[in-house]
Amino acid sequence: MTELLMYTLLGVLYAAVLVLYLAVAPLIAVGRALGLTGQLLWLHCRVLVGVVHRRTPEYQIQRLPPYRPENEPEPAHRQYFHGPATRDLRTACLLTMSRFRRTVSHSFTATNVQYFAQPSASRMATVPFGLTLYVGLVLGVGTAAVLLAFLVLLHTLLVYLAQGVVRITAGTLRAVDRAVLRAKGLHHGMVCPQCYELVEYPQYECPDEGCRRRHQDIRPGRYGVLKRRCACRGKLPTLIMTGSHRLQGICPYCEGLLSDSTGLVPETVLPIVGGTAAGKTQLMAAMLMTLFDAAARGGPPARFADRDTAAKYEVLREVLSIRGNTLGTQRALPRAHSLLLGKGRARRLVHIFDTAGERFTNLEDTDALRYARTARTFVFVLDPLSVTAFWQGLSTDQQALLDRSLASPVDPELVFNQSTQTMKRMNGALTQSRLAVAVSKYDVLRRQPLLGDHRPDGSESARAWLVDVLGLGNLARAMEMEFREVRFFFTAAVTTEDERVDDSMVPLVDWCLGSGRYDAT
Repeated sequence: MTELLMYTLLGVLYAAVLVLYLAVAPLIAVGRALGLTGQLLWLHCRVLVGVVHRRTPEYQIQRLPPYRPENEPEPAHRQYFHGPATRDLRTACLLTMSRFRRTVSHSFTATNVQYFAQPSASRMATVPFGLTLYVGLVLGVGTAAVLLAFLVLLHTLLVYLAQGVVRITAGTLRAVDRAVLRAKGLHHGMVCPQCYELVEYPQYECPDEGCRRRHQDIRPGRYGVLKRRCACRGKLPTLIMTGSHRLQGICPYCEGLLSDSTGLVPETVLPIVGGTAAGKTQLMAAMLMTLFDAAARGGPPARFADRDTAAKYEVLREVLSIRGNTLGTQRALPRAHSLLLGKGRARRLVHIFDTAGERFTNLEDTDALRYARTARTFVFVLDPLSVTAFWQGLSTDQQALLDRSLASPVDPELVFNQSTQTMKRMNGALTQSRLAVAVSKYDVLRRQPLLGDHRPDGSESARAWLVDVLGLGNLARAMEMEFREVRFFFTAAVTTEDERVDDSMVPLVDWCLGSGRYDAT
């Protein structure tokens, strides 16, 4: 009877304690729920920092391919919101889910062992407390799951919103870049002075001396919006208008170096057409000297656009100064002579092409003359010594005073017909273009009686001389039919005693390059 009473009293006391415990149990459950929720949220924050910032192997999923330059077609790091951000989101979600499951499983297992399986005190005391903790863990898991789902959803929305903004910005900048190129007349491409191809957009080298990796297309896109980060971590501007023109441009076809300021200023292509030994190279040298002499006397500024042009110009100038003969142009495609002319809005990048005369008479060679597609002004060098009528109009003694080896062996009509057919085949807009006919070797002509009363400074006088004296009426009319505008010039590609170019070159240069504005359109 006594034991029964004692057990009854203990039961009543235990029940009373349980009732009192039930009053504080919700607080314990809420506390455990908050603890687990905070722990899970903290783990997610650590995962985000590790994935986005630290990027150590601990915070990477190995089965996801890393965004590294060696895995890319371009030697550059992906712009964050063009792939890596989405990958980081996936990685963070996978790691958070993994650690969520592990943490929750560990919490339930530890509670079960400590309060149910292997309690350190009586189960009468540990079981109610364990059940309370179980309730708290369930509440914590539910709360944490909702909050983490919200954070992941918010993260996802921010990533895709940023991706949209970045991609729209990149597309807008590319459109602006195309509009700027169109305004400069470069929307069809920029001329490579080495292989004559039209380059839609140059390749660029990383400016770091120890890198020199080559980037195919640095415009805004997946590898950067305003700046591109090279694999060496050097930065390259993505737009010509923001500084990419300061980088070394490279032709994607021949891998030759492009001229300075390619893409920054409008380009003018000036082909010099003529037969072998017609005087093309000397005429080009005299035109270059005329431009630099004019700049030295206060005219529009002129400077070399590449080192190759500067080196060749010094040789050509020296040859003209000593009144020597320039070497014939090689059959291999020579690099164009490129100059930056003018200043401000009138500045132009001028490419003067001097191609071997054989290429104008051989069909298999003329296909290389791709620059004709973009040219709107052409110079045709007509050697009067190559015309039979010229020699027939001289006496035997007068013929003996001239060196026939200086005459071009090719009929100018053949050269003109062949070259115009080639230009048409390449979609050259001849009917929208101008033609300057440079009657070469005027320094020889003016010592001959054949010149008569024809003035050296008038287009009509030069045309009349070609038609009346040399019998080239058909050629002159063909030129005027093929081109929008034709002008004729007597030219002497020689220098005077004070090392100035003959005055006959000034009208030709001025007309070809637009009265000092250097605009050949």
